[in-house]
Order: sequence, then C-alpha cells, then structure tokens
Amino acid sequence: METLFITHSSCHRHEMHSWHPESPARLDAINDRLVASGLADFLIHLPAREAQESDLLRVHTNDHVRFLREHSPQEGYFNVDTEETCMNPHTWQAALHAAGAGLEAIDQIMAGHARNAFCAVRPPGHHAEPARASGFCFLNNVAIGVRYAQQQYGLKRIAIVDFDVHHGNGTEAAFANDESVMMCSFFQYPLFPNSGVDHPAANMHNSPVAAYTKADKIRDLVTTHWLPALDAFGPELIFISAGFDAHREDDMGQLDLVEKDYIWLTSQVKAIADKYSGGRIVSMLEGGYALSALGRSVEAHIRTLAGL
Repeated sequence: METLFITHSSCHRHEMHSWHPESPARLDAINDRLVASGLADFLIHLPAREAQESDLLRVHTNDHVRFLREHSPQEGYFNVDTEETCMNPHTWQAALHAAGAGLEAIDQIMAGHARNAFCAVRPPGHHAEPARASGFCFLNNVAIGVRYAQQQYGLKRIAIVDFDVHHGNGTEAAFANDESVMMCSFFQYPLFPNSGVDHPAANMHNSPVAAYTKADKIRDLVTTHWLPALDAFGPELIFISAGFDAHREDDMGQLDLVEKDYIWLTSQVKAIADKYSGGRIVSMLEGGYALSALGRSVEAHIRTLAGL
C-alpha cells in the first residue's frame, strides 16, 4: 500500500487578487518540487471528488452553505469576510473539491487501497467555523472529513493534529467538548485569529507559543503534551491540518521550523497511527506561503508519510 496524492484543477483556479499570499502558485510550488525530486513517481495520484451539500451540513449551518453558494460571483470578487477572504467565480467549486479530497482519501484508505494520503488543496479550511468563513477559509475541510468518517465508517475516536502557525479556530469551534474527537495544536500567540488560549475544552490540547520560539521547544511540547494525550486516546484515524507557515522562511509567522522538523513531526504522528489505526492518516494542506520553503516542506512531509 502506498501514499495517495489528491488534488483537483479547480483548486488552482481559485484566487483572491494578484497580491494575495494564498495563491495558485502554492500548488505549483508543491507540484514542481515533487516532480523535481522524483517523489511524484512514488505516489498514487487521484482527483478530488466534489463534496455534496449533505457532507457540508454535517459541520456547517445551512445558512452558511447557502450564503456561499448564492454569493459565488459570475465575475470579479465577492468579499465574504474581508477582501482577504473573498470568492472569485471558481472559489465555490474549488471549496467543494477541497472538502471532497478528504472524503475521497477516507474512502480509499478505509478500503485498504492506501495507508495514508496528502491532499494538496486550496482554499484551506481550519479557520472556517460552522457558520462563518474566515482567514482565507470557506469550508472546514478537515472537520467535514471527520464527520464523514464517523458517519460512513462508524469510527469512534478521531484525532486532529494541527501544526499550522495559526490556531485552527474553526476546527476547535466544530469539535469543542466532543469526546469522539481530540485535537492537538501548537500555534504562535498572539497572532491571528488570537484564539485557543482561554479555557479550551478538555478535548483540545492547545500549545500556544510566543514568536521566535525555537524548534526544540516545540518538539518538547509535542513530546510532553501531544504524544501522551494521543496514546491515551488511541485514535482510529488521524487527520493532519498541515500548515507549513511555521517555517523560518515564512513571513506569515515568526517561528523557527525547517524541513527536518516537519519530518520529525510527521514521524511522531505516523508512529501513533501505526500503533492504533493501521497507519491511517489524512493530511490536508492549510497554510504555507514562502513558496520554496512550502515545496521543500511538503516534500519532506509526504516522503515521511510514504516511508521513503
């Protein structure tokens, strides 16, 4: 069994102004790196399917889904939150395929066709709350996948690991106090969305860190806090909100991770998955805006998932 690489051409057509850091060039940087390194040849490439409205409504309110669908512009842009979270004519389809990538990954993995998957999708998802788009995110791709896996396959314990530089406020809003889901997250604080520090729910293992925190401190937090919690939880499936904007070259934050740290993080999560869930991991792209660092980091992450 191998590692899946799931994406869709519609994810490349979504864009939010030429100046926007969450750009189609992110997917180009990942693809170019995978091809140049030869890693692309070792992956199973699949197109994302389109999530259905019933999939979205397991997480999002009907009003939110209808608002996005009805305000998808025929031309130009529509500001959903601010001009930093806006839709072009292709955004709605891209969002449906971004969410659908996780559903396709779950079906393939649960059928035994692969052990794990990386979904190279955009728009990202972890800031999207059940009733609100935010922070470049419209639909919460990981949350939609979690609810699908629970309903379709009866999984009782699903873990989410989020190593984006920003707190996944939307994912926390979807699952706070849900004992069937555990979320482990480190994030820079203070930094957008300035959440995750005030009395998080018992199933939220949040580790806020200050700007310029070194990678060895983050590794210590993972070893001390995440791994014992994940061991005690025994997840049947793990989702990764794979943001790479904690890289030292990324101006979106001020943390200090490099490729070897993403290898280490991925290997720790993979060890938990191997122990409890038959290796089942669905990793979904979140942030990462320094294009060279993003390509190198995703390559390191996928290579570790694939055991290469």
